Amino acid sequence: MYSKSTALYDDYHCFINFPAQAAHLREMIEERRPNARTLLDVACGTANHLKELRNRFEVEGADITPGMLEVARRKCPGVPFHLTDMAELSLEKTFDVVTCLFSSVSYVKTLPRLHEAIARMASHVAPGGLLMIEPFFGPDDYWVNHVVANHCDQPKLKITWMYVTEREDRIGRWTIHYLVGRPEGVEHFTELHEVGLFTPEEYQDALRQAGITEVTLHPTGVFGRGMYIGTRS
Repeated sequence: MYSKSTALYDDYHCFINFPAQAAHLREMIEERRPNARTLLDVACGTANHLKELRNRFEVEGADITPGMLEVARRKCPGVPFHLTDMAELSLEKTFDVVTCLFSSVSYVKTLPRLHEAIARMASHVAPGGLLMIEPFFGPDDYWVNHVVANHCDQPKLKITWMYVTEREDRIGRWTIHYLVGRPEGVEHFTELHEVGLFTPEEYQDALRQAGITEVTLHPTGVFGRGMYIGTRS
């Protein structure tokens, strides 16, 4: 999904306060597991959160996009990063905390793959550790025909990215149009994004079947869409 925009990912997300989000996540972890030492971020992207969290935890990251991990490795030298689909995650080790943020879990698209991804993430949580997953909107609250526009304004870089939300059955879809302006000219390209629309019951059932207990839904999470937090039994 990010094959064309990877190099610009941090620029066009300039409106997100990643340090504040990482601090909030750290507080949520310490409230529940004050002795947590190791953390794996699944779908870590360019490691904006891990860059902050590595000061508190021994961190690792996993992502399906090679370009994202190239940026992440430059940003966090010495941190292990793994190229993998979250539904095929297999690192042969466990962590005190496993996170999947920014609704990235919805990119599995189908309910069977949701179960596979959550089961693989849960298998990497140490007994008594935390699994923290931020969901996307469900089929009942996903907005259709909603126009979204975001902007980056730097002296020598202007980015506008815009899309209209669409839906086909249980799949949310949008084609992002990017306008990238630099002193040498303006570039336009598009990227298609498709995500699964899962109900709260489907998320909770997948967590339960993966052996995650004491599941609660934090009302906001990091990005404002809520966060499922559970313990591996």
